[in-house]
Amino acid sequence: MLDTPVRTVKPRKTGITAVNDTRLSTGELANVLEDYGIFLDVAKLGVGVAYILPNLDAKIELYRKHDIQVYFGGTLFEKFYAQNKFNEYLDFLRKHKIDMLEISTGTVDISIDDRCRMVDDLKSEFTVLSEVGSKDKEKVMPPSEWIKEINMLFEVGAEYVITEGRDSGTAGIYRPSGELRTGLVADIISQTDPERLIFEAPATSLQMYFINEVGPNVNLGNVNPLDLALLEAQRQGLRSETFFLK
Repeated sequence: MLDTPVRTVKPRKTGITAVNDTRLSTGELANVLEDYGIFLDVAKLGVGVAYILPNLDAKIELYRKHDIQVYFGGTLFEKFYAQNKFNEYLDFLRKHKIDMLEISTGTVDISIDDRCRMVDDLKSEFTVLSEVGSKDKEKVMPPSEWIKEINMLFEVGAEYVITEGRDSGTAGIYRPSGELRTGLVADIISQTDPERLIFEAPATSLQMYFINEVGPNVNLGNVNPLDLALLEAQRQGLRSETFFLK
């Protein structure tokens, strides 16, 4: 009945909503997905929780039941990498039938050349996400470096590139205070392919910024699993801050 922005539908290539799941029990997750699974595309089991969850396979299966891709957060990849156990990490993914992985450098310094090499090597077996930016609040990359790394990762076959923001929104594309580096974001949007970027935006105020700036089908990550309906309402112009979105 209402005229609302045109939204992509699952399986989506743009307009992706990706949650950061570090807390939900399998019972809680089942309830969330029963009502809101239609709004969700990708689930990250963040930090390193995938390594210690007692019901990991049950949680993965719940997501799969609702056509949601699952991957393990970049911190777990970096933990294996730092201990020279990258092949063991790949075996861990295969054991749990995970076909999406993240190559990141949020905590461990990994050169862009090494990240590109890994993306190129793995893209035939996995859907590869790569992240640009550091979790170190004091580390500031110039816009030119962000743009260079993002485009290099696209060129070697990364399906999406994630702009680091942490689950707190205090690093990467954000200042330690939580303020978005709007100039940096504008440069990234104008000089890369925003349809292949996933902006980490844990807070609703940040999500609304990206929706208004990029459009209702912007890709957003690190979303709270309990905010799925709220985010979808924002995308469809059903909140005051996005009311006039077209």
